[in-house]
Amino acid sequence: MTVLARRGGYEIDDDRHRLDRDVIHRFLTASYWSTGIRRDAVDRSLARSDCYGLYGPDGQQAGFARVVTDAVRFALLCDVFVLPAHRGRGLGRWIVAAVLAELDSMGVSRVILGTADAHDLYRQQGFSGLADPGRMMERRHADPMWRDPAPAHSG
Repeated sequence: MTVLARRGGYEIDDDRHRLDRDVIHRFLTASYWSTGIRRDAVDRSLARSDCYGLYGPDGQQAGFARVVTDAVRFALLCDVFVLPAHRGRGLGRWIVAAVLAELDSMGVSRVILGTADAHDLYRQQGFSGLADPGRMMERRHADPMWRDPAPAHSG
């Protein structure tokens, strides 16, 4: 485990054993980017990613960020959140800055992310639109298998 930063009673570390998987799953399944995600899918994503927990003064999970990376050329920053009770303290900017410092120390040359509503926060950390969006492509599954099926409609 590495403690990356401490500030005002809060702490960011990369100890995956400390993560509160129930808190992470609850937040992600209600988020716009992974609505309905199954717990086993969250567990798989955590096992195969670099994970960063943000913990409050009481030691409880207050936020989270996940990175998928080859630790050389590429990283995808994802699942960044701060729980509502801890917002308004600059913790979102702080965890992103701590994660980016870790990636910089590895020499990772490209970090990408997707966001629908936090563009200003990420611009403050040096993110911008894709330099050459014509070179980027994506493949999407029409019905993500990681999502809980929609409840059956009875009528």
